[in-house]
Amino acid sequence: MRVLIVEDEIIPANYLKRIVMDNACEVIGIVTKGAVAIQRARETKPDMVLMDVMLKDNVSGCDAALEIRRENAEIMIVFLTAFSDKEMIDFAVKSKAFAYLLKPYREYEIIATLELARGKLEEKSEDEVSMLNKPKEKLALIDGFFFNLETGILYKNEIEIPCGPRGRKLLMLLCNNSHTVLTIDTLLEALWDTPKSQQTLRSLIHRIREKTSMNLIKNINKLGYKISLSS
Repeated sequence: MRVLIVEDEIIPANYLKRIVMDNACEVIGIVTKGAVAIQRARETKPDMVLMDVMLKDNVSGCDAALEIRRENAEIMIVFLTAFSDKEMIDFAVKSKAFAYLLKPYREYEIIATLELARGKLEEKSEDEVSMLNKPKEKLALIDGFFFNLETGILYKNEIEIPCGPRGRKLLMLLCNNSHTVLTIDTLLEALWDTPKSQQTLRSLIHRIREKTSMNLIKNINKLGYKISLSS
């Protein structure tokens, strides 16, 4: 986890740096001014900013936090302040701060905050991997058709194209194997519980083509069928 420290007093800043580094986090910088904090966060994209509220330049920690969050809502802001009045707490809530630590710092509170943030990052990473592995919900087909891989419904211009239960099952098979030619025997076996002729399959495909496009389902050298994807 990469941490930016914004603190205009050298002793507290070094104290924070030691704790952060001792807990397997990287300190990507220590800055003393709000304007510099905004610029550094923009350049380095930290995971967390430990933000002192009272800074000595004309950009307060509160203002800097709002700007950093406006530019990158993924950055976790932890406010560091000696004030615990309702106005300050309300501001922290409004700015969607990740945490709020009161001075003088207690080491175990900082460690706990780092661990909570680390857990959030790990959860986000797992979610991103899951989304990458998840198949796309909608498959773009030729002539402006889309097939929803979760519901098994075919659309064009957001309008559902009725294909019947058997037709939907056929389209689901073809779309879930969109880069493969499915043989006639494979389709016959998957679509019907009892033996059917090739003509039965051809009749089903013909009905779907009549409702959609003659090129939606391609016959590949009499070997089988393949769905036509949007180019």
